[in-house]
Amino acid sequence: MSEKLIRTLYEGRLKTWAAARVPALVVAWENVTMTPPTGAYLRAFLLRGDTTSRDLAGDNRHRVGVFQVSISCPPNAGPGAGESIAAELDTLFPMNLVLTSGSFSVTQTSPLRTRPAIVDPDRYTVPVDFEYRADTYPT
Repeated sequence: MSEKLIRTLYEGRLKTWAAARVPALVVAWENVTMTPPTGAYLRAFLLRGDTTSRDLAGDNRHRVGVFQVSISCPPNAGPGAGESIAAELDTLFPMNLVLTSGSFSVTQTSPLRTRPAIVDPDRYTVPVDFEYRADTYPT
């Protein structure tokens, strides 16, 4: 259940920002069919890490992972558009950001990292990501 909440919190924040942005950005969600637009768009991924327990009783669940957004831009226009969107995402997802739903919270544990661009004939893609963690205990 907590992985679903983590996804909901991060994707919800991204969706709200992308829709309000001028121009708005389409977001491709995992396992959802979408026709890519000709302009820039985003692809979001929740990359789960190992879930462990940090107490001897085994009650705690320590969840870690990576939230990745791939910024897909038209080819042959230089890196500027992708880098500009990455800078906006860096503001949207600041280090130590805490998102909550009821008593559940997830914390961003790394700054947003911009990875090397992926260049192919059809798209110029700039992946960005950050690490997160969430600890839960039975109530």
